[in-house]
Amino acid sequence: MNIKITGKDLKATDAIKEYVEKKLERIEKYFDEEFDVNVTIRTEKNMQIAEMHVITRANTYRAVTEHRDLYASIDKDIDILEGQIRKAKTKRERINKEESIKIKEGVIMPNKEVVIEDEILKTIYYDIKPIAPEDAKLKLQEMRGNNFLTFINIDTGKVNVIFRLKDGKNFGLVEPEC
Repeated sequence: MNIKITGKDLKATDAIKEYVEKKLERIEKYFDEEFDVNVTIRTEKNMQIAEMHVITRANTYRAVTEHRDLYASIDKDIDILEGQIRKAKTKRERINKEESIKIKEGVIMPNKEVVIEDEILKTIYYDIKPIAPEDAKLKLQEMRGNNFLTFINIDTGKVNVIFRLKDGKNFGLVEPEC
C-alpha cells in the first residue's frame, strides 16, 4: 500500500499521517496486490475536509467527507471506502460464480477455456495377480510413484487394495466383506 498525503491550507502532521495509515489497514485486507492511496486534507470555513482515492489495477474508489473534526472526517471516508470495496468484491464474486455455473451447465462463453471436473479422464490397465498381502506390501514399496496396488488375495481369493498412509511409513488394506 502506497500512501500519499497532501494538505491544502492545512499541514499534514505526523499524527495525522499515522492516524490515516492505521485506519487504512482496515481496507488493506480486501486487496491481494499493491494499491495506491491519495489523501487530501483541507479546511473550508470551519469544516475539515478529507478526500481519499484508492487506486488499484482494476478499480478506483473515492470518498469525500467534511466534519468539524478532521479525524471524524477521515473515519467517515474509511467507512465509505470499505463499503464501496466490499460491494465491488461481492459483485465480482457473484459474476464469477454465475459464469462458473453457466460453464458447468454447458452454456460455454466464447473465448473462455472450459475446465472439465468430476470426470474420468484416464484409464490404466494392468494384470492383477494372486499374491499374499505381505508380498503386495513389498511390491508397493518397490513402486515409488504409486500410492496403491490392487491384487487378488491368495488366502481369500478376493480382490484387495493395499495403499500407503499419509505418514509415508505405514500401509492400509481394503478387503471386501462378502
